[in-house]
Amino acid sequence: MRAAEEAGALLRSRFPGAFRVDAKGADGDVVTELDLLAEELVTRRLAGCFPADRIRAEEGGDRAGGPGARRTWLVDPLDGSNNVVIGLPAYVVGIALCVDDEPVLGVVHDPVVGRTWRAVRGAGAYGPAGRLRAPARRPGAARPVLGWTQGHGVPVGDPVARALKDGLERGARRVLQLWAPLLTWSLLAGGLIDGFVGYRAEEIDLPAGCLLATEAGLRVRTLDGGPFSARIGRPDTARSYVAGRPEVLPYLLDLVARSAPG
Repeated sequence: MRAAEEAGALLRSRFPGAFRVDAKGADGDVVTELDLLAEELVTRRLAGCFPADRIRAEEGGDRAGGPGARRTWLVDPLDGSNNVVIGLPAYVVGIALCVDDEPVLGVVHDPVVGRTWRAVRGAGAYGPAGRLRAPARRPGAARPVLGWTQGHGVPVGDPVARALKDGLERGARRVLQLWAPLLTWSLLAGGLIDGFVGYRAEEIDLPAGCLLATEAGLRVRTLDGGPFSARIGRPDTARSYVAGRPEVLPYLLDLVARSAPG
């Protein structure tokens, strides 16, 4: 938590000032000077505290751990880089710990409003106001408010992504595309939105977000309703999910089933 909050303070001190922006890949993604500065801060602290552990960072790649290392830290130093570039204050810092590739700890810090969410497997999820227990949706409430994300590797015009998004728009009151998946997971865990659908999501932020939601009492399933795993090391085709309040999940799965082609 201290590492995430220190990185958040650095980001906030430089936003929305001048900083370098570079292209990242050929799909229009970006990396900023702030990503690199925050990542260096977090990875330095983790490496100092846990020198035998592996560290995987969004921009800097992998840092090898000691022989037979079973623990891997995942660092997303600035989830929402595209938002920062256009001056939109919607970004977070994310850190996860996986043991034998399974997520066991997640931290998400929002520097804009100074909120931090955290979860430990089997020990619950906590936010600024204490333990998170997603409240039941009010009977007769309007159609759900949902979040949507897709991985950077999904091509423009992908028929599944297009069909899913169109179907969600028809069945939801609002569909949020925040360009910051960890922020969306935090809104879901706090009960502020009803569901979150991801298609071939990025791996770096999935373990922390998924753990935060499940420890808060949310359910996460594959697109066809089967068990979902946020373990790392799997292809992006295994990182599509439907997450939501237990009483809303059947509706979301039905919506997805009716939307997805084939």
